[in-house]
Amino acid sequence: MVAVKKPEILSPAGDMECLTSAVRFGADAVFLAGKEFGMRTAAVNFQNPDLKSAIDIAHKENRKVYITCNILPRNDEISRMPDFLSYIQGSCADALIISDLGVLSLAQKYAPKVPVHISTQAGVVNYMAARQLYNMGAKRIVLARELSIWEIKEIRAKIPEDLEIECFVHGAMCVSFSGRCLISNYLTGRDANRGDCAQPCRWKYYLYEENREGQFFEIEENKKGTYLYNANDLCMIEHIPELIDAGISSFKIEGRAKSAYYTAVTANAYRRALDDYMKSGPDAYTLKTWIKEELEKISHREYCSGFFFGNSPGQETSTGGYIRKYDVVAVCVKSEGTNAIITQRNKFYTGDTLDVLPPDGVPFETAVLKITNKKGETVDSAPHPMETLYLETTKTIPADSFIRKQRQPVKKL
Repeated sequence: MVAVKKPEILSPAGDMECLTSAVRFGADAVFLAGKEFGMRTAAVNFQNPDLKSAIDIAHKENRKVYITCNILPRNDEISRMPDFLSYIQGSCADALIISDLGVLSLAQKYAPKVPVHISTQAGVVNYMAARQLYNMGAKRIVLARELSIWEIKEIRAKIPEDLEIECFVHGAMCVSFSGRCLISNYLTGRDANRGDCAQPCRWKYYLYEENREGQFFEIEENKKGTYLYNANDLCMIEHIPELIDAGISSFKIEGRAKSAYYTAVTANAYRRALDDYMKSGPDAYTLKTWIKEELEKISHREYCSGFFFGNSPGQETSTGGYIRKYDVVAVCVKSEGTNAIITQRNKFYTGDTLDVLPPDGVPFETAVLKITNKKGETVDSAPHPMETLYLETTKTIPADSFIRKQRQPVKKL
């Protein structure tokens, strides 16, 4: 029996807080961008000095950093690319994520020591394209999201053994092919292919279409509007065995524009599930209930398995909003016994039961017995964002823990 190579957990890092969360909560590697050339201008991203610091922080913890250089650049951007690529090589990044062949050529000249990963933007859907990119110097292919698990498995069988496969396993889905979309550019002048998507697929539209091939799809104008392109979110936490069996080298989590809390929860969930699988083996593996439940504690749209099993991801046509069952109310700065210093994020009260996600990854609940402010005054609630407070709780809250509170269900009238 051939030994299974343990896949990598790859997390997004839109800023330094997200990077440190990814490292603390179990990611093997992070992907991030400089101020130019990445596909997420909405994220804070990293100035060159910060980018080097981020790489150093990750390397100190034996984690890897991949730099996204995956926009489809125009002529004026190409002229600025050599300096950036040279800087990336000097910063000891572990890989460049590239979609454009011109950028690939420049990377081979100005950053020849940095491995190249081919972005999902390249739209690789077959083994011949993967082979050709390998011949051109690629070390990894980030496959198009439109592929089924069986197609991925066939690609794995027909490409060189040392060519790695990376696939998205969690996060927002795009209605365009491999993320290449012009809707934003048409409607707002913001080019999604250069990192500036306005996400018009999440907007409300007012139309009525009576005929649609194969099915009746009613789109009526009403006071709520209709969401035409609003794809469900991807979640493959229940399918770790199938992903491993397909030969995927890296499990990629989407979300460079999302919070450090999102990064922590997703990295931790996939880390724990993958470690359990590797420890137990395919015959004895069972996904722990709490791991699946963790992914319900972040903001998300309805979950789906994408195109992995030959189905459509589906879409939410009644709302463009997220499902939010929990709020982050604080982050623990330090603690001693059952006394903790926290930074408040959302309101909570003395007597509340809070849900804690510690850096060791196993959540637990604790009750708030007492809240004290910096003046030494006992207070009933924590109403001021980013205020430093002192908590007395029933259990010890480790430093760097995220502290959450479950939302109360909205009562229907």
